[in-house]
Formats: sequence, C-alpha cells, structure tokens
Amino acid sequence: MAKEDMAKEDMAEEHDPPPESKLTRSKARWAQEGRFLTGKTSRPEEQRLPPGQHLTRDWPTLDLGLTPEISHDRWRLDVYGAVENPVFWDFSQLMAQRQTRFTSDIHCVTTWSRYDNQWEGLATRDLLMASQPRDDARFVVLHSYDGYTTNLSLADFAAEDALLAHSWSGAPLEAEHGGPVRLVVPHLYFWKSAKWLQAIEFLEQDAPGYWEVRGYHNRGDPWAEQRYSGD
Repeated sequence: MAKEDMAKEDMAEEHDPPPESKLTRSKARWAQEGRFLTGKTSRPEEQRLPPGQHLTRDWPTLDLGLTPEISHDRWRLDVYGAVENPVFWDFSQLMAQRQTRFTSDIHCVTTWSRYDNQWEGLATRDLLMASQPRDDARFVVLHSYDGYTTNLSLADFAAEDALLAHSWSGAPLEAEHGGPVRLVVPHLYFWKSAKWLQAIEFLEQDAPGYWEVRGYHNRGDPWAEQRYSGD
C-alpha cells in the first residue's frame, strides 16, 4: 500500500469526531439562534476591529473538551491528497524548513479579538512550495490530534500571513493554545486556525469540517460577519 494511502487509512482509524461537550452544544445553539450577529460589515483596510467584536488582552482558551498532550518527539505532520509531493515530517524536519515571523490579530467567532500576536513557524506558502498542489487542488482540510477538522479554500490557506505556528510571543506554543503546531490564518475567524495540527489534506472538492456541518459559515470572514451558515 502506498504511504499516502496508509496515511489516509490511519487518519480514518485514529480520528473519529470528538465527543459532544457543553461547549459544542452551546455553540451549536448559538448558530441556530444567530447569536452575536450585528448585521454590520466593515472593511479590514479601514477598521481593525471587525463588527460585533470586543478587545481582550487575555487569550481565552476554547476547545472541544480535549487537550492532546503531544510532545515534540511524537508530533508528526502528514500532507497528502491532491499534491505532487506528499510530505511526512517530524518536528525536527519542520524546524529545518525556512522559518517566518508574522504579527497579526486574532478574531474569535465568540466575539473576542486580540491584537498584535507574534507568531513564528512555517509560512503556508513555503509548505505549498514543498508539497506542490496539483492543478486540480482547490481546497484543504485540516486534521487535528483531537479529531477536529476544518476546511479552507486553497486561496485562503495560501494567504500572505498564514503559517503553521510553533511559537507565540517568542516561546513555544503551549498545548492549551494548540501546541506543538497549529495553523494561523489571521483574516478568518479563529476556528479556521486548527489547533494541534496533524495532517493537511488537499482536495479537488470542498469538504466542510466539524463546525461547518454544525451551522457555522463555510468561510468565516470576520469583516463580513460570516459567523453562521447563510450569513
């Protein structure tokens, strides 16, 4: 069996959807009720704070009730699907790639935003150079160690300031915030920036993830207030 097929089989066996939790049930209810919606739109080049958001200096922790403790020695990243060069890296191989620093804001769908987060990691554009998506690749699905998934268009994944982050504010990313490695896509709501990243699957067709099938917007643009399906 090819290594790529084995990776897919392992993902199917190891990553059942996370169990329901109080947060899961609450957020699903918010989607049904249209909670937090203001009906306003803004332009990111003119306004730094998207509609309906409030600033915090803290970094609130939201997850599905599971916090995988994955050491750097155990962490692996599989990149497969519609790519010319599947990637299977351990942490040392990730760190051997060109490292990039970005400073960006966080906007969570639960209405908090945090300015000026300093990230370090592998820019998604450099990952694309390494894996070489095929011409028919249009979407990516992020798979996390807790069974979480979320989907992105290839264009959003390849944003100029998107990266696979292993450090925040000059220190290794803590487990509660998605360490060892998480995705950071600053121009979308933060549920799109999957924590505890384990695999990136490139697809020809879109495949909505955990929150997207539970009433949340398929893209999640904060400035258009795309919180829920139909927004």
